[in-house]
Amino acid sequence: MNRDAEFDIIVYGATGFTGRLVAEYLAQTYGVGGEVKWAMAGRSEGKLAAVRDEIGAPRDTPLVVADADDVASLDAMVGRAKAIITTVGPYQLYGDALIGACARAGTDYLDLSGEPNWMAATIAAHHETAKASGARILHSAGFDSIPFELGVLFAQETAKAKLGGTVPRVKGRVRAMKGGLSGGTAASGRATMAAIMKDPSLMMLMASPSP
Repeated sequence: MNRDAEFDIIVYGATGFTGRLVAEYLAQTYGVGGEVKWAMAGRSEGKLAAVRDEIGAPRDTPLVVADADDVASLDAMVGRAKAIITTVGPYQLYGDALIGACARAGTDYLDLSGEPNWMAATIAAHHETAKASGARILHSAGFDSIPFELGVLFAQETAKAKLGGTVPRVKGRVRAMKGGLSGGTAASGRATMAAIMKDPSLMMLMASPSP
């Protein structure tokens, strides 16, 4: 981990719909200069400042300018953070350079990817580099994953306490939820289908439970 970094977290893509929600949560929960040191990042300082004001974040919330097409700006950004939370998708179109920068720098990386074809490719490309630098790369850190992963952890800890060991299988069920398909999710779906059309072998990867 990049332990001497200026920020604990940088939210990359803070001017987008989901990134704005993440930044708003951090602002409301931690403020600025408190327990968690964080910053908002994106391509335009002007748009970052506007979103900062709209979500009620303090005026001294740090703003970091970085562009997915500018590797130098990404390297500079990840060098300032212990962890990058990115909401800039579709990740298979805009995520390669950032995940590579994090892997090299030893900066932890979290995304909301639902693109198994891309996740498999990044694991193959960056695992050894991230292992050497100490970077922790975490895909799909969102609704599709977190409740179920925490649910499995809770179920297995309960099983160990009550049964003396873990259980071989845990099932999850969503009975009700609110909300709909976001524009970013739809764009990711279109990008994935375009990738499959170009390389039909990806269909087998998409069907695999462990990309």
